[in-house]
Amino acid sequence: MQLPRLTLQGKAFAALSALLVVMLVLFVGFSLLGLQRGLGPYVAEVELARMDWLVFRLQAAYEQQGGWQTLREQPGLWRELRRPRNVQMPTFGPAPVPAPEPLLLPQVTSGTAPPPVDALSRRLGVVDGQGRVVAGAAPVPGGARTALRDGEGRLIGHLVLAPLDGLERDADRAFLSKQLGFVVWSGVTGLALALLLSWWLARRWLRPIDTLVTGAQAIAAGELHTRVPEQADSEEFTRLIHTFNAMAEQLASVEASRRQWIGDTAHELRTPLAAMRAEIEAVQDGVRPFDEKTARRLHRQVMRLIQLVGDLRASVDMAGDQPPPVMSAVQPLALLREAMAGMQSRFDQTGVALQAAPDLATLAKQPLQVHGNAQQLHRVFLNLLENSLRYTDPGGQLQVSACVLRNGGSPRLTLRLDDTAPGVAPHELPHLFERLYRAEASRRRASGDLGGSGLGLAICRTIVQAHGGQIEASASPLGGLRITLTLPLLENPSP
Repeated sequence: MQLPRLTLQGKAFAALSALLVVMLVLFVGFSLLGLQRGLGPYVAEVELARMDWLVFRLQAAYEQQGGWQTLREQPGLWRELRRPRNVQMPTFGPAPVPAPEPLLLPQVTSGTAPPPVDALSRRLGVVDGQGRVVAGAAPVPGGARTALRDGEGRLIGHLVLAPLDGLERDADRAFLSKQLGFVVWSGVTGLALALLLSWWLARRWLRPIDTLVTGAQAIAAGELHTRVPEQADSEEFTRLIHTFNAMAEQLASVEASRRQWIGDTAHELRTPLAAMRAEIEAVQDGVRPFDEKTARRLHRQVMRLIQLVGDLRASVDMAGDQPPPVMSAVQPLALLREAMAGMQSRFDQTGVALQAAPDLATLAKQPLQVHGNAQQLHRVFLNLLENSLRYTDPGGQLQVSACVLRNGGSPRLTLRLDDTAPGVAPHELPHLFERLYRAEASRRRASGDLGGSGLGLAICRTIVQAHGGQIEASASPLGGLRITLTLPLLENPSP
């Protein structure tokens, strides 16, 4: 049977729990080891602290005998000094130096029974100031020791006591067992609290992940309005949630643009198709004869459809992952003059004057070049001229001017196309370069022609931006629309 997969929160909780269990085992183990190793030295310190009487006797013996030699040579004296009683007995050996209230050391005789040798006697000893054994057990590492000093406070040796080798007494074992039980219960209580804390932290820290997963599932299901509320618990999660919401916002915007694109395209296609259908049905019903005028009207609608489909295809190709065009050094003013020459006859037929400013002719004589594609730039100029021709009233004019700007950086060529009335409302200016947008309310020809597909300026903006330039629309001093186009010039043009 396959086990269920853990969630990220479950994995984090399991990892924290395993870490806490290992830490508890290490804590209990080291605590037991510390108690076993530290109990003996601690007991030795306590036992030695209770032997002030022996320290006093040893210091008095050193003073009376003038050193440790007598204690080294008479082991029985060491046994008598260890007796835990204060017996006044006559001194032996050389006469001691008179001192106020001297301690009378016990006299060792053959009939004196030695004190019983217990565990304490085997661990107790005396060393001189150089660490040499005077009597009893030798010092061991970790043992307790008390300093021995003469009447002038100088160090003369140490009373040493070795720690217990093991837990020999029931009281010691009971003490160790009690302390170990306290350590274990403390560890278990700490583990329980730590597990609760780790579960709470894992749930609190990873809750945004679950929220993001839910939000991503909603986005995948098409609910593009879904947003994840930002949380201030973690800066990293806050940035992640903010990025997710920005992505969802962009997806919603793309979907809205797609829907609008489809709707606008359907609307643009419906208009000429409806006109063609009306013409054909009128001919079929005998309302209108199929003459030359009807054929011209149908041909005009068909050409409008062809233009719309071509502009749609060009717009989609430029917005998609198409390979970049081949770039080379081209002369934009020569391309502009060529486009103006090709459109001159149409301007004359429409009654709109096409004028080139004097600065355009002057700059055309200079070798001004840009890094671009000649075919695409020529198309931009044709689209701009076509837009002005289509939306300028008869009897008006279109004035084309140019200048070179040098603002501390690389030189830039600026072209301006100013036409006469009608103009464009200020609130419509930012939308002129959007796909399928036309300011038809104001820029309508008197003949009633609704104009082009609404993609010409959008295509122009895409091409200009691909050449590193800028294009914008504003109100013209002549009463119509001004299109300003800026392109970066090459520093060293080729001949």
